[in-house]
Amino acid sequence: MKVKVNQDACIGCGACASIASEVFELNEEGLSVAKEETVKEENQENVKEAADSCPTSAIEVEE
Repeated sequence: MKVKVNQDACIGCGACASIASEVFELNEEGLSVAKEETVKEENQENVKEAADSCPTSAIEVEE
């Protein structure tokens, strides 16, 4: 699974970082970024939950 955050859509609410802190963090501008593009198997469920919880659908997941 691959993941990325659309910086134009992200509002920096931090939901993804609180749900999947192993994968997401907020950058200097306060927007979310993926720490790694390829998601480890043990983090995939949390990434899916974070994507579902994103209020602007900024998280793009590719299976």
